[in-house]
Amino acid sequence: MAFLAEGIPRGDSFPLPVPGLRHQGVNSALEGERGEEAASPISPIPPLPCRAEDLFPFSLGRTERSPGRCIGVGVKAALDKPFPYLNLFQSQQEPVWLHLTGPLLGAPWETAVLFFSAVRHSELKCSSSLAAAGPSFFRICNADTDGLMSGGDMAKPLLGHGSTEGEPSITPVAGRTVGVLGSGDFARSLAIRLVCSGFKVVVGSRNPKRKAGLFPSAAEVTFQVEAVKKTDVIFVAVFREHYSTLCDLADVLAGKILVDVSNNTEINHHKESNAEYLASLFPACTVVKGFNVVSAWTLQSGARDGNKQVLICSNNQEAKRTVAEIAQVMGFTPVDMGCMASAREIENIPLRLLPAWKIPTFLALGLFLCFFTYNLVRQVIHPYIRENKNKFYKIPVEVVNTTLPCVAYVMLSLVYLPGVLAACSQLYYGTKYRRFPDWLDQWLQHRKQIGLLSFFCAALHAVYSLCLPMRRSHRYQLIEMAVKQAVEKKMNIWVEEEVWRMEIYISVGIIALGLLSLLAITSLPSIANSLNWREFSFIQSTLGFIALVISTLHTLTYGWSRAFDENQYKFYLPPTYTLTLLVPCTVILAKVVFSLPCVWQRLLRIRRGWEKGRYVKFILPSATGEYSSGETSSNV
Repeated sequence: MAFLAEGIPRGDSFPLPVPGLRHQGVNSALEGERGEEAASPISPIPPLPCRAEDLFPFSLGRTERSPGRCIGVGVKAALDKPFPYLNLFQSQQEPVWLHLTGPLLGAPWETAVLFFSAVRHSELKCSSSLAAAGPSFFRICNADTDGLMSGGDMAKPLLGHGSTEGEPSITPVAGRTVGVLGSGDFARSLAIRLVCSGFKVVVGSRNPKRKAGLFPSAAEVTFQVEAVKKTDVIFVAVFREHYSTLCDLADVLAGKILVDVSNNTEINHHKESNAEYLASLFPACTVVKGFNVVSAWTLQSGARDGNKQVLICSNNQEAKRTVAEIAQVMGFTPVDMGCMASAREIENIPLRLLPAWKIPTFLALGLFLCFFTYNLVRQVIHPYIRENKNKFYKIPVEVVNTTLPCVAYVMLSLVYLPGVLAACSQLYYGTKYRRFPDWLDQWLQHRKQIGLLSFFCAALHAVYSLCLPMRRSHRYQLIEMAVKQAVEKKMNIWVEEEVWRMEIYISVGIIALGLLSLLAITSLPSIANSLNWREFSFIQSTLGFIALVISTLHTLTYGWSRAFDENQYKFYLPPTYTLTLLVPCTVILAKVVFSLPCVWQRLLRIRRGWEKGRYVKFILPSATGEYSSGETSSNV
C-alpha cells in the first residue's frame, strides 16, 4: 500500500495519518488540498505533525523475525528524495514487527516511527536504542492481526519480499547470530559490518585473547569450537591453504552453512574452486560462495562507497536464500549466480584487470605509436637529413602534442563508426534479426571505453598545449625572432588571416573538449542512472555526433590552407591531420545519408521489426467478374 503526498513544499508541516492498514480514509489526508484530517476508521488518535524534510529515506530491508507475509507501506512526497519505506511483518500467531534500516536513528526517524504507534492503540516497543546504528526492530504489542492480511491483494506482499505459495516461509535474518572464522582484515571488516547491520557476531579465533582488541566490542571473540556451536551460519574468512586447520571442527560444523569468502592469487590457479574444495573437506556442511567480490574497505565504509553487488552461488537453494537475506540487510544487492559450478568464475572476477579495457587500450596504443612514428619522421628526421638541423628536442613535448589530438580524433570517430556499419548491415539484409559479425559485436560493446580513451587523449592534448610556451626552446625562438625582426627593421608583423585562424582554432577546440567532457561524465554509472533513456541517448548520440563535427572543424582550421602547400609534404608524406580526416569524414557523410527521409524511414521500419522478403500475398478478383480468369495481386 503506497501513499502519495502531492503538493507538499519543502519545510512545510503536514499531518501524518493513521492508516491502520485499511483502504478507507487514507488518501484524503495525504492529498493536502483541503488541509483536513482524514477520519480514521481504526483509531481516533489525532495524526502526528511531521516536517517533510525530516523524513529521510529508509533502505528497504527484510526481517524474518516472525514468519508470514509482509506489508510494505511507503510514503512519498513531491520532493527530491523519497520518504521512508516501512515493513510490517506479521503472522496469525505472532505480533507485528516493524523493521527500519538505515543510518543512525535519531529524532527525525522517531517521528516516522511514531507514525505507527497509534495503530489499534498498540504499544510501540523498541528492541534497540534509537541512537544505535543499523536496522532496528519495533514490536507492536497487542496488535489485532485478525483481518490484517485479509484476502485479495491485501494478502500479497506489495514490495515483493514476502514468501509465495509453494516456497518455505522466511526465517529471521537480522538480529540472528552469525559466526566468523578468521581474524584477518577481511574478517574484522565483515564483523564490523555485521554488527552495524544488527547481527550478533561470534568470532572464532585460535588466539581469542590476542585478537579480541581488533574487533568491535559488540562482537564476541572466542575459540573456534565455541563460536561454531553458537551459530548456524558461519563465514569462513581464511585462506585456502588453511582450510585443513578446520578439519578438527568437522563434527561440530555438520549441518551448518559455510560461506566461503576467499579468493585465489591467480586466475584458474587450481583445478577446482575454493568453495568446491571447502565442500569436499566438509561434505556434511552446506557451502555457499559469496562476498568475495566485496573489498574490506567496502564492508567498513558501507555499500554506497563501493560495489553493491554480492555474487552468490550454491547447490542448496535455502542456504543461498539465507545468505542473500544477510547480504540484503547489510545493504548489498545479492545476485544469484546459480549452482556451485559458478564459484570458479566468481573467484576469477576480482583477479581480472580491466577486462573490458584491453582491446580499446591496445587500439589507442597502436594508433599512438603509428602517429608518433609518422610525426617523428616529418618533424625530426626530415630536418636532420635534408637540412642537417638537430630538432630532437621536440620529441618529449611537441611531437607528443601533435600525436595526441590525432589519436583522440580518430578514437572519437571509431565510437560512431560501428553504429554506421551496423545500420548498413541492417539496410543491406533488410532485417534487424540477423546477428552481427563477432568483430562488430565486440566493437559495439567497447564503444564506451574507446570514447573515454578519446577524452583522455584530448585532455592531455589540452594540457600539453598550455605548456608549450613554458619550454625554454620556445623562449629562445621568440628572442631569435625578435632579433631577426630588429635586424630586418620590420615594425609590423601582424597577419590578419593567421590571427583569425588561431582564434577560431582555439575556440572550436575548447567547445569540442567541453562536449567530450560531458560525454565522459554521463558515461559514469552514477550519472547515467539518473538519466532516462531519451536523455542518455541524446547526450551520447546527438551531442556525441556534434562533438565529432566540431572536432572536424577544429582539425580543418588547424590545417587551413597548408594542405595545398608543397613544403608541408616531407618525404612526400602528407600532413598528419589530413590522414586523421579520413575516418571522421566517412562517419559524418554516412550520418548525413542516413538522415535522408527515404533512408531513415526504411531504417526505422527495420528497427521496428519490418523485414525484407517477409510479406503476405493476396490474390484479388479482377473487375470483370467474380469468376473471371483475370486476377490481380497485392503485396503487404
